[in-house]
Amino acid sequence: MAQRIRIGLLLSRSGSYAILSAACRSGALRAVEEVNADPAFPFALDPVERDPAGESDAYAPLCAELVSQGARHILGCVTSWSRKEVIPTLERLGAVLWYPCPYEGFEASSQVVYVHACPSRHLVPLLAWALPRFGARGYLTGSNYIWGWEVNRVARDLIQEAGETVLGERYLPLGDCDAGRMLAEIRATRPGFVLNNLVGASSYAFLAAMARLREEEGLAIPVLSCNLTECELPTLGAAAEGLIAAGPSFGEGNGSLEAAAHAAVLSLARRMATAGPEAPLDALLAAPDGGALEIDPATHHATLPALVARVEGGAFRVLERQEARPPDPYLARRPSFAAARLRAVAP
Repeated sequence: MAQRIRIGLLLSRSGSYAILSAACRSGALRAVEEVNADPAFPFALDPVERDPAGESDAYAPLCAELVSQGARHILGCVTSWSRKEVIPTLERLGAVLWYPCPYEGFEASSQVVYVHACPSRHLVPLLAWALPRFGARGYLTGSNYIWGWEVNRVARDLIQEAGETVLGERYLPLGDCDAGRMLAEIRATRPGFVLNNLVGASSYAFLAAMARLREEEGLAIPVLSCNLTECELPTLGAAAEGLIAAGPSFGEGNGSLEAAAHAAVLSLARRMATAGPEAPLDALLAAPDGGALEIDPATHHATLPALVARVEGGAFRVLERQEARPPDPYLARRPSFAAARLRAVAP
């Protein structure tokens, strides 16, 4: 009988961002099925799941529980605060988190592998595309935790670097759907664009309100996003039309979250097949994985392309594509936005 290797799935299957977790879970389990069906692997993967239900206090103890059940590698934690909740537990127990969601950057934990995009591969390409087209008079929204704060902080710097200003910046608690104050300020200031860093149900309510503003008052303000993916489009429906997003991939199905989770589990399995299931993370990252996921051993971040896409007819249409580049989580190679005043014609 083939050796069975446990991997943990730490994903909230209920709560305000359950849709995002479901996409990650789908990608991870699809990779597990592929590995277990392939006789080239000398082991089978045994997924063990825990559901924190969106409760911040549940992540660390459930992470410890997964490790106690034999899972040295865990995929999960949609939000940045949940990732940060488990890092001390990972460090104490010597386990590794494979994180499949876009995040705010400025982090490089020895116990985390970041398989989705950071600002150099989402926010910077998005604003580089948008500012020449829409101007640099922006309004910033976000969920009231580290993701919203940090992405908007970098966006504010880039907009000011372009020579203009942020007209407003407002946050909602995770799960809060009252976007009335935001809409009143947007209506009053009429920005060139809105950067939406809300998460889950808060984002859906805000986008629905922006769609009503467009339909009822004719105020069509472009909305940009660094974290909205295909898995959320069915819930949004027509409210998503025209939204412009950036990320490492746009395609069929659940999109980049499912793709990132799938690539993470497949890459882990291939590396373990070469280096051994008990190999430390440094040895795993040095092992080949057949091109599933290129990871920088210094920062533990993936080398990813950057795409800008717009929702048209219920699906993303790619507007611009940048080839894969080495990760830059601390924006050490951030480009200048000083030329953003030069307007371009949007496609």
